[in-house]
Amino acid sequence: MRPILLATALTLALAAPLAASQDSRLPDIGSSAGELLTPARQAEYGGMMLRELRNYGYLLEDPLITDWLQTVGSRLGADSDNPQQAYTFFMMRDRQINAFATLGGYIGMNAGLVLTADREDEMAAVLSHEIAHVTQQHVLRGVERAQRDQVPILLGMLGAIVLAQAAGGSSSGDASQAAIASAMGLMQQRQIDYTRSNESEADRVGIRTLSRAGYDIDAMAGFFAKLQQATRASRGSGREQVPDYLQTHPVTTTRISEARQRADQLRGDQITATTRVPGGEHVERFDRRGITLPESRSDNPLLPIPVTLPTQVFQRGDTGQFDWARERLRALSASTPSAAVREYETLRRQAGKPLTAPQRYGLAIAHLQGGDSRTALTELRRLDDEHPDNLWITLALGEAESRTGDPAAANRRFDALLQRLPQNRPAVLTYAKVLNEQGGREAGQRSQAILRPLMARAGDDPVFQQHFARANELAGDTARAGEAYAEAAYLNGRPEQALIQLQNLKNQGDLDFYARARIDARIATITPEVLELRRQGIRDPDVERR
Repeated sequence: MRPILLATALTLALAAPLAASQDSRLPDIGSSAGELLTPARQAEYGGMMLRELRNYGYLLEDPLITDWLQTVGSRLGADSDNPQQAYTFFMMRDRQINAFATLGGYIGMNAGLVLTADREDEMAAVLSHEIAHVTQQHVLRGVERAQRDQVPILLGMLGAIVLAQAAGGSSSGDASQAAIASAMGLMQQRQIDYTRSNESEADRVGIRTLSRAGYDIDAMAGFFAKLQQATRASRGSGREQVPDYLQTHPVTTTRISEARQRADQLRGDQITATTRVPGGEHVERFDRRGITLPESRSDNPLLPIPVTLPTQVFQRGDTGQFDWARERLRALSASTPSAAVREYETLRRQAGKPLTAPQRYGLAIAHLQGGDSRTALTELRRLDDEHPDNLWITLALGEAESRTGDPAAANRRFDALLQRLPQNRPAVLTYAKVLNEQGGREAGQRSQAILRPLMARAGDDPVFQQHFARANELAGDTARAGEAYAEAAYLNGRPEQALIQLQNLKNQGDLDFYARARIDARIATITPEVLELRRQGIRDPDVERR
């Protein structure tokens, strides 16, 4: 009975519009028809969704994978029809083939889609399609069209959490996972089940983005054909066997044909001249008549006259990291490290030849994850000899050295890497993790020192906050450690725990003025969200059990 009452209360809460004075509360997606969500509200909704996905363990947050995905997505976003839009790209650990866009420019991709792709261009084709759903406001239009449906959608998402909490579930419980998965399916089917015209427009706009970003424009039709084969292979097995992406983005022969025609048209309509310049390429585009296509112009008032700028100056096309990213993802998304090792044994047997270098790297990561650091170290040293200065290999090699009893060698390796790549996020976070594992005050202080330069751009990064908290703890700065642990709890979808931690921290008598001011500011920001969740009957089960 309690879950039903909570669900009813949640329905009523979502159905009531928030007053203007309640802007700091959770976004009101269930307001009256005709109310357009502001960009700020869309971002709030996307951020809340991301935190809930973290809470239920759906995200795969690895610094190397995250930075690679964000790099690919940001290149595409910069060449989209709305380059001013802020995008957040995140990886889901699920092996199903799926990708989706939601409000606020939040775009998720399943590990299964990357594992299905053969090259980065195919993955970029899917991302460009999802970016087009954002730039063309398909998600927002869907919310406006389905105002009456939107309350059940959020009730499905948040109500799943209510039911799991009422049953005493935890973030890692099977019941919670099943409930949130069902709710996500409902959200994607009802909110992101685009019309045929939406899909066609996203294909048409997306392939232009793909072209401008320097990727292979044939990759969209090629990947669609691959997905169609997956549909045919599962025909007769029931809808639940069809890849999730195909349930919300149906692929037909007509759609594949249209993608090929658009690619042919783009090739015929545009000629690109590329000149190497420091830091990237200068790209000029001409139409078939040889007329230069429009370039961007600077309206900087400090300049005496408007200045015509190069069309693009940036690294274009394939990052060259796809194979390494895919194999790391294969190892990290497997159900267990031993399952990943068996998967590589199967790949080797099916191929009838030795594993490729990236596959050997993935196997080494699986061994490292499973605690067999010596086996990992042996393979990683071979790979390092074959591929010197490869960031993926270097970071794993440093981890393996530290875990096999040679922390000095690991630290020398990481220090040399940071000399070459200062403030590189994956390098810094991996080194900080290794230092924190080594333990001790000196290691904590070194970890603090390398993490601090990232603080300004890591406010919404739970991996950073977790490492920074442990570093401060080892170094003896309990106040900073407490703040960072609280921030990590908030970003991982536990705002009530974060608030309790901050309030306890505030009661300590040895805080200086600046620490107290920071804590007060975070309490003021988090409190309205916690109160709103409580008003809706949603509480943190771990807090309830205390």
